[in-house]
Amino acid sequence: MHNAITGAAIYTANSEGLDFGAMMDYARKIGGPVLRKLTFHDRGRMLKALAIYLLERKEDFYKISAHTGATRSDSWVDIEGGIGNLFANASLRRQFPDERFYVDGDVAKSSKNGTFIGLHIMVPREGVAIHINAFNFPVWGMLEKIAVNLLAGVPAIVKPATITSYLTEAVFAEIIKSGILPEGSLQLICGSARGILDTIQTQDVVTFTGSAETGRKLKSHPRIVSEGVPFNLEADSLNCSVLGTDVEPGMPEFDIFIKEVTREITTKAGQKCTAIRRIIVPSNKVENVQIALGKRLKSTTIGDPAVEGVRMGPLAGIAQRNEVRERVQQLAKSQQIVIGDLQHFEVVGADKEKGAFLPPLVFLNTDPFVKTDVHNIEAFGPVSTIIPYNGIEQAIELAKMGKGSLVCSLITQDDTIAKEFVLGAASMHGRILVLNNDCAKESTGHGSPMPLLVHGGPGRAGGGEEMGGKRGVLHYMQRTAIQGSPTTLTNITNVYQQGGRQNETNIHPFKKHFEDLQIGDTLITAKHTVTETDITNFANVSGDNFYAHMDATSLEGTIFERRVAHGYFILSKAAGLFVDAKKGPVLLNYGIDECRFTKPVYPGMTIGVKLTVKEKTAQEKKTPEDIAKGIVKWLVDVYDETGETVAIATILTMVKMKKQD
Repeated sequence: MHNAITGAAIYTANSEGLDFGAMMDYARKIGGPVLRKLTFHDRGRMLKALAIYLLERKEDFYKISAHTGATRSDSWVDIEGGIGNLFANASLRRQFPDERFYVDGDVAKSSKNGTFIGLHIMVPREGVAIHINAFNFPVWGMLEKIAVNLLAGVPAIVKPATITSYLTEAVFAEIIKSGILPEGSLQLICGSARGILDTIQTQDVVTFTGSAETGRKLKSHPRIVSEGVPFNLEADSLNCSVLGTDVEPGMPEFDIFIKEVTREITTKAGQKCTAIRRIIVPSNKVENVQIALGKRLKSTTIGDPAVEGVRMGPLAGIAQRNEVRERVQQLAKSQQIVIGDLQHFEVVGADKEKGAFLPPLVFLNTDPFVKTDVHNIEAFGPVSTIIPYNGIEQAIELAKMGKGSLVCSLITQDDTIAKEFVLGAASMHGRILVLNNDCAKESTGHGSPMPLLVHGGPGRAGGGEEMGGKRGVLHYMQRTAIQGSPTTLTNITNVYQQGGRQNETNIHPFKKHFEDLQIGDTLITAKHTVTETDITNFANVSGDNFYAHMDATSLEGTIFERRVAHGYFILSKAAGLFVDAKKGPVLLNYGIDECRFTKPVYPGMTIGVKLTVKEKTAQEKKTPEDIAKGIVKWLVDVYDETGETVAIATILTMVKMKKQD
């Protein structure tokens, strides 16, 4: 492996002697069982600790990253962006229960009387995640993927592209040194991994980031097919950025467009799977864009990133540079270079022949519906093409001619244009950024996949999907439908299912500490007969004088027979019936998850409440002095004198724990 700036040999990678089958067996038998014993909250805290540990050592990684030719800002995206993925996924633990499994979606009632129901649970796959990563983001590529599979409870083997694997190895070595991850939960292969898929099994997951051609070969591997192994392909794509027809030179949006395109051409020397390859511009703005973009790119200093003022470094290696040159020559057969010169450019602080340097290059394609190489050939470097269009429908068609992209961006101030474009182009894009002056300052930009949003795309982009917050975690889990009685499914899931057995106790549940509350503990309250005075008083207090509550003469043509009680009065009165007023373990009302008013309540009707412990989640202590506590979800079932439910809600309370150490 060589320094991208000087061409000097710096590291050697060799995978000879590694037994890939034994590595996977080690992950399945050692790492997997330990991870699966941890809850989502345990795993999330583990990721947070790892993120903090790596962040404290980031400067060491920056020094090594310089060998790849990355500027400080390029390395920031890779290193701190990757660590940020650990933090983001650590925070996701709050969207999961403090359990080893996840209950997915709503209950399916499968019988008339509710004694037979079904629901879905998700459990970790009992295999190993094999991540085959690209060369352009040696840190981010590893961390954004393992953050997700580790939170799901699945071990991983990471195979980075060899050319920059020395940076991946440096971060990996620190991860192992930290001792934060359980043994067997993470392994690394530097060098060739030929044959690694020969021993994969049904419970494994394979992800690949790189060229579509290589990805398709791996995806069709006989073991992938025969074992039914999930394969996520994230391939380089011909992403585009579109300038709206409403944007004129001099508008903030025009400057935003030029800055965004410039950044995507020069960041990481254009070596990004999300980089802008096609610049789609209204035909009457082509000259304006070409001039403005030319000025911007001309001011971009190329050279050794260690030299002050350098804004773009070399490509990752000579092989990458030569490949980009070949692709440029192919594109030049059907379009013209209008910005930059492949042979004549200046490099600061380095030898442009020894290093993997290229200048920013921009083509102009005047007939993109006929000269279609631009929609099929990608130069994976600082290369892009200006493409003219007439009308938003044509812009949509051109964007989709990339045959599937990871991302496209639209710069416009007109939300009508934005809506038409998004709805027309969404089917062929994994992500669409709509950018204008309102959001530009805080925008993460065209080329930045975010941990809580999906990354992937259809067609040429691979047809895969990763990250996306909770969605990404679920890719590493098995969804299973389970059926049975409400009581049985309550006991399996630790979530009370309506109709399940309830445990009435002599002690009011609000007098119990968090640890003493059991799923299914139920309070059956005293009853209250609703009066017209109740309705009038609630209207006076709340200010809600909606006609159905206050004017009996206005009910013709409605579903109501007479004045009806406010739904929020029913819920408030329910609270009055079930709340224990004296000071106890309940610290506060934390909110309402869901609420439905299912039957009108008229004066003279009598209501009662069944309050049942539905679910419990322990909370972390933020400081040693913090109160040890947890969140309890309660099912509030308000029923009338016939036993029929009139309102149903899930409320949350914060409840103190007995033990405060």
